[in-house]
Amino acid sequence: MVILAGLVIGAVWGYIYARRNDGTGKDIAQYAAVWGIIGAIVSAFIAVGLDRLF
Repeated sequence: MVILAGLVIGAVWGYIYARRNDGTGKDIAQYAAVWGIIGAIVSAFIAVGLDRLF
């Protein structure tokens, strides 16, 4: 569940970033996809860390 949240938060962050920099539709889609993947990877590390901690 944490990984899915990271994916969504990352995608929203990428969307906002691209819109703020006046990106086209393809730019917005690419930034949302890339930041979504980055968010999923970071949240996976957080999930593993929390699992090992508790």
